[in-house]
Amino acid sequence: MQSKNLIITFTRNPELGKVKSRLAKSIGEQAALEVYIKLLEHTEHVLRQIDCDKAVYYSVKVREHDIWDATIFKKHQQHGDHLGARMEQAFKNGFEAGYKNIVIVGSDLYDLKPKHINDAFKALENNNYVIGPAQDGGYYLLGMKALHSTVFKINDWGTNTVYKQTIEQLNTNSLYVLEVLNDIDYVEDLKSYDSFKQYLENI
Repeated sequence: MQSKNLIITFTRNPELGKVKSRLAKSIGEQAALEVYIKLLEHTEHVLRQIDCDKAVYYSVKVREHDIWDATIFKKHQQHGDHLGARMEQAFKNGFEAGYKNIVIVGSDLYDLKPKHINDAFKALENNNYVIGPAQDGGYYLLGMKALHSTVFKINDWGTNTVYKQTIEQLNTNSLYVLEVLNDIDYVEDLKSYDSFKQYLENI
C-alpha cells in the first residue's frame, strides 16, 4: 500500500573526480570521494528510518547494486538542464503518482537526523510548504503539498542566495522553517566532526 508521504534524495554517482569538487581542491579527489561515500551512507541510514515511501534520483545512471536497497528505495534518473529543473521533475513525478506530501533532502548533511524529516512532514499537516535552510545560504530540505514550479526557476543555483530567492518565490505565510544545518562542501565544514578529522591531517 502506497504511503501518502514521499521522501526524495538526489545523489551523484560516487566516482573519483566527479564528487565534491570544492572539497577535493583542499583534501584531494580520493579523500573527497571517501567523504562523499560516508555522507551517502549517513543519508541512507537516516532515510530508512522514516515511515513513508522513499525515492533516490541518480545524477548519471541508476545503479542496481549499491547502498540504496531497491526494496526500500524507488530508483530514478534525474532529468533536467539544471538542479531546479531536476527537482521540479522529481516533485512532478511524485504528485502524479498520487503522493500528498513530498519532501526532498540533500545527501551531504552529516547533521541530518530522522527528526528533521519527520518534523517536515508534520509541518505539512498545517502548512503548504516547509524548508530547511543551510548555513551557506542554500537549503537542505524542501517540502510541499502541491507543485509550486516557480521555486525551481530561481537564478544562480549553488550560490549563497538560493534560500533567500526561494523564500521570495514562495511569497506565503503558509511556510514552516526548520532549524539551520550545515552541509559539507568545503574543508572548513569537516572540522566539527570527529569522523572526518583524518582528512584534515595532511592539509
